[in-house]
Amino acid sequence: MSGLWLEQAPPALASKSEIRAHILREAGLAPEVRPSQVDERDVEARLGAAETTPPGVARALAGAKAAEVSGRYPDRLVIGADQTLALGAERFTKPVDAAAGREQLRRLSGRTHSLFSGVALARKGQVLWSFVDEARLTMRPLSGDFIEAYLAAAGPDILKSVGGYQFEGLGAHLFDHVSGDFRTILGLPLLPLLSALRDLGAIRA
Repeated sequence: MSGLWLEQAPPALASKSEIRAHILREAGLAPEVRPSQVDERDVEARLGAAETTPPGVARALAGAKAAEVSGRYPDRLVIGADQTLALGAERFTKPVDAAAGREQLRRLSGRTHSLFSGVALARKGQVLWSFVDEARLTMRPLSGDFIEAYLAAAGPDILKSVGGYQFEGLGAHLFDHVSGDFRTILGLPLLPLLSALRDLGAIRA
């Protein structure tokens, strides 16, 4: 770990996302991956009306995951993260199979959608800070033949991410234009997170 991290124990990442761990490592942090055991659907079912918006869900899930892991590892500062996709007012979830992925791509084709990336910090089961950032992505019009070729090339990876794509990989072929921080698109708003870590005294200011 770089000399920027000041706490005795390394941070824990309450996510099994390889790209989120990679983003943190590139920033000089060396997170220990401790995936959350939170039931996302149960958390969503307990949200109040004001929290059921796509950004509200992303923030709530990030906080719930960080809090759950920090309860199991009380000596660690825990980073939780989650991401939602919204097409207008409709929130998408991860496709359950190739047919669902095909339908999501068909509906997103030629339209602009939002990705809301939530991030939270927790210690000893308590959320200390949370934040949600938005990126907007415009998918180019996709032909049926291209969608089938993309699904065949991406394989099971389409099931790993909402919308059926991973922007850092083959998903880049789907888009005409994006606006927003690249790391928000990948699922971790890094600059606000680093600012919060400085405020907490966990990294050098």
